[in-house]
Amino acid sequence: MRAVNIAELKNRLSHYLQGVQRGEELVIRDRERPIAKIVPLIHADDYEAEEAELVAAGILRLPKTKKLPAKFWREKLSPVRLKRAVKAVTDERDED
Repeated sequence: MRAVNIAELKNRLSHYLQGVQRGEELVIRDRERPIAKIVPLIHADDYEAEEAELVAAGILRLPKTKKLPAKFWREKLSPVRLKRAVKAVTDERDED
């Protein structure tokens, strides 16, 4: 983890943000006293290796949030469709 004073951060902001994009954490200091921390939004450890490779290749974009949209929760499935959906998910899980 790197630490930088405010004046240095202002002068070389792009440089420090590039480090954050690579996964580094940055502590911001005001007169040598830590006041804030900049961390990457997405940690590579949170995702499977395959997803990380696809992201690096520009094939996949990760979601900005892990929450499902409200529309998903409002949609009603008939009992038959729900049973099929659950079976499809469990079958896919069991294949792995």
